[in-house]
Amino acid sequence: MKTNLFIFLIMAVFGLTSCCQSTENNENTENLIGKSNITITDGIMTPEVLYSFGRVGSPVLSSDGEKVLYAVTYVGIEENKTNTELFIMSTDGSDNKQITKTPKSEANAVWLENGKKIAFLKADENGNTQIFIMNADGNKVKQISSFEQGIDGFKFSPNEQKIAFVAEIKSGNRTSDIYPDLPKATGRIVNNLMYKHWNEWVETIPHIFVADYKNNELQNITDILEGEPYEAPMKPFSGIEQFDWHPDGQKIAYSSKKKIGVDYARSTNSDIYLYDIETKTTINLTEGMMGYDTNPAFSPDGQKMAWLSMERDGYESDKNRLFVIDLQSNEKTYLTENFDYNADDFCWDFNSQNLYFVSCVEAKTQLFSVDLFKNIKALTSGQHDYVSVAYSNGKLYALRQSLSSPREIFSVDIATKEEKQLTTENKHILDQLTMGKVEERWINTTDNKKMLTWIVYPPNFDANKKYPAILYCQGGPQNTVSQFWSYRWNLQIMAANGYIIVAPNRRGLPGFGQEWLEQISGDYGGQNMSDYFSAIDAMSKEPFIDETRLGCTGASYGGFSVYWLAGNHNNRFKAFFSHAGIFNLESQYLETEEMWFADWDLGGPFWDKNNAVAQKSYANSPHRFVQNWNTPIMISHGELDFRILASQGMMAFNAAQLRGIPSRMLIYPNENHWITRPQNGILFQREFFRWFDEWLK
Repeated sequence: MKTNLFIFLIMAVFGLTSCCQSTENNENTENLIGKSNITITDGIMTPEVLYSFGRVGSPVLSSDGEKVLYAVTYVGIEENKTNTELFIMSTDGSDNKQITKTPKSEANAVWLENGKKIAFLKADENGNTQIFIMNADGNKVKQISSFEQGIDGFKFSPNEQKIAFVAEIKSGNRTSDIYPDLPKATGRIVNNLMYKHWNEWVETIPHIFVADYKNNELQNITDILEGEPYEAPMKPFSGIEQFDWHPDGQKIAYSSKKKIGVDYARSTNSDIYLYDIETKTTINLTEGMMGYDTNPAFSPDGQKMAWLSMERDGYESDKNRLFVIDLQSNEKTYLTENFDYNADDFCWDFNSQNLYFVSCVEAKTQLFSVDLFKNIKALTSGQHDYVSVAYSNGKLYALRQSLSSPREIFSVDIATKEEKQLTTENKHILDQLTMGKVEERWINTTDNKKMLTWIVYPPNFDANKKYPAILYCQGGPQNTVSQFWSYRWNLQIMAANGYIIVAPNRRGLPGFGQEWLEQISGDYGGQNMSDYFSAIDAMSKEPFIDETRLGCTGASYGGFSVYWLAGNHNNRFKAFFSHAGIFNLESQYLETEEMWFADWDLGGPFWDKNNAVAQKSYANSPHRFVQNWNTPIMISHGELDFRILASQGMMAFNAAQLRGIPSRMLIYPNENHWITRPQNGILFQREFFRWFDEWLK
């Protein structure tokens, strides 16, 4: 999310000619990656089965509320890539049709012309992502943009006469700009912080462009941040949800953190800006609000705007609050003031009087309503997570998942609260699997509090047997262990390999109030580690768990937890597995990029000897307890991880090797903080279980 200080913005030369090639959408099915027809004979999930699930995208409602448009991403293990296709169905789930069938992915799909057409993103013949349109049945495909840098996302104006889209522009001078006679030189000249971010060297930044849409082409293209060296949307995770069209089609609200270099690296203070297309002027709607302000959404009547806001600068895990501003009076209302949990994805109803939002409460993510008088109602309940929300004609449409089921689209009747599953993309796989029982347990902590812990049992669990167990340590560090479905940290596949999984919602996780969440900051290696011991110690007393065969795993902060526990576990565990974990907090402080995170959670730099919080943090760095390591440990890391450098994993592996501890390292030259390539993902799963089977079985 950052850039450099002494940099210049140089506009790339964009091709503005439109291309109106017309094709049939299923003309080329060569090497097509589509729905899996996998056969499972024993009911047990394997890595290959896990990668066979279709990954369902968020529903998009037609303007008349009669149709749902959505995407499904399929994985090709042999091809080592994915492919996304588009589907439509009626809002009751009937008449479900696949409308694209091509080797190239279609994404960011939206309805046009009252449901007669669909616009979407797809790679053109040059490999650049462009905007295409087609009939709602998938025929008569036309390319309407030909932007040289490609397009990352777009939104049509309400009257469909304009398009706002996101594209990367050049950020700063490259070596070849300074020394044109050295075009093949690969060295980067760096003058400020934010030269790298998560998984990239920052050489481009996203800007929002506005264009007229006439005669199936983009005309009069304008960069609404022209001359500004700032990101909009903000990297690395943001997209089109960070800008919105006003209903009059003459204004755009967008999120941006208008800082660069060190200032960017130390601050989370983004704002919501209102851009007037006619006058090309911009005003700050949230000036003086010091934390993250994101995801603006205008009310249908155009009189108000809602957005998400964090209060404190530098605290990226602060409470996510839902606000509304009256655009005439500029009066701001904090709608979730009396609600001790985050508001996440949200939408307006059609009368501009109510909003619907997603929030995680006690490790289960539900749908809620709130009116303009701050009255909040829960609309759903149960052991699942809703991860999106859209409104139409008295119903909500959302993705829902659980620890035992990947995402599918559901509808929720607001009046009756009836929940209905609309898609069954993965029924053919789920019907062949035997899932382990998921149990909610509340475990006593060392400070006499109750901690929700998910226990996942192996399929066909036999209480008369003794099983090895794995403690799952969550990353973030502020990410709830909810009813999530993951294609890497999947608790069901762990259980399917014959393990009982213990997954605590330790201190520092949202969904249990702000006090529980905030306790972890400045206390790495403290109470949250005691919470882990409380969970595994309580479960070890169960007659069906073999306390001599306990493992421990986690990624990111979970990887940090594994390293710390390895030096402090008092022989509880027999094997560890850490992915992308922090091993040495002092080097991490100077290796990472988002300094606001390190400053807030660690308390500050290690050289500030008068800072008691910081000194406590560094005293609890895992590398300071290596002398206590006595347990086999495996480490994995991606060399393109600029959040937590691969050197952290290498240091930990080297320490284990030098101490004569059985150890193994899985290093990925072409992966970042995550594992994104299918065959690398399957390799991870195979090595994960080979390691634990070797030491726990």
